[in-house]
Amino acid sequence: MARVLVTGAGGFIGAHLVRLLRERGEWVRGVDIKRPEFAPTAAHEFLIRDLRDRSACAEVVEGIDHVYHFAANMGGIGYITAVAAPLMHDNVLMDAHMLEAARCAEVERFFYASSACIYPTFRQDAADSPALREDEAYPADPDNEYGWEKLYVERMCAAYANEHGMTIRVGRMHNVYGPEGAYDGGREKAPAALARKVAQAGDGDELEIWGDGQQTRSFCYVDDAIEGAYRLLHSDVTVPVNVGSSRLVTIDELADILAAIAGKQLTKRHLLDKPQGVRGRNSDNTLVRSLLGWEPNTSLEDGLAATYRWVAAQIEASVATTR
Repeated sequence: MARVLVTGAGGFIGAHLVRLLRERGEWVRGVDIKRPEFAPTAAHEFLIRDLRDRSACAEVVEGIDHVYHFAANMGGIGYITAVAAPLMHDNVLMDAHMLEAARCAEVERFFYASSACIYPTFRQDAADSPALREDEAYPADPDNEYGWEKLYVERMCAAYANEHGMTIRVGRMHNVYGPEGAYDGGREKAPAALARKVAQAGDGDELEIWGDGQQTRSFCYVDDAIEGAYRLLHSDVTVPVNVGSSRLVTIDELADILAAIAGKQLTKRHLLDKPQGVRGRNSDNTLVRSLLGWEPNTSLEDGLAATYRWVAAQIEASVATTR
């Protein structure tokens, strides 16, 4: 039985990953600056630590075989464009300290959660931009500082693997969504934000959309994302690989699917002064299919239905407590 560390285990993806690893018979230590907000942790051991502190990173890897490094200061486009300096500061400290701690502890395998934000802006300047291949990361031109930091740490991972013989796997996560993720407060991403707005709207109400609604994305359901991370860690793949859906939709289409799930007729009001990121971003899954014989397969409709039900239940419970 492997002894596994999940950083960011108090967050959205990390909390789901801890449950998956428990189900597969692994001993799991979770670590985060906070406990999971929406459900008790499934970790055998959960430590509250600040991974910006080098000594904390050294402590949490003690006795560990495998590391899944998901801890990050991050959020949706409104958040990451508003707090670029602290975001880069926090993340580069956590990432650098975790890599060095894992090296010193002779951890067997290390998974780094990178992001689709590393891809160049000039490859994402149209709503129908071609899906992004892993070999298109350079010449580098991420559209935000979060992406630059992620790309820099991808280079750190490669350096640690080359110079220290570490077994490191890198997954470029594409717009992961699902139940138990932030849905308000500023850090939420488009699926959860729209699910909240739809749940709070009455039939016939107006729905606010950031941008003109024609910007495009692909969205990866959390169960698929953690399965991809698990398979990648246990593989012999040495290059960064996309972990994302290859189905491209506009933000207007995303809103329409959620409204249909809720059984509501809503009109859209587009807020053109709000941040909307790159114009179009999709995952090319050719490489992950060839290397792992797998790709995400949860339909957008099924994933959004589960997400909407969960968000709506949270809002209903919140309203009930204020009555």
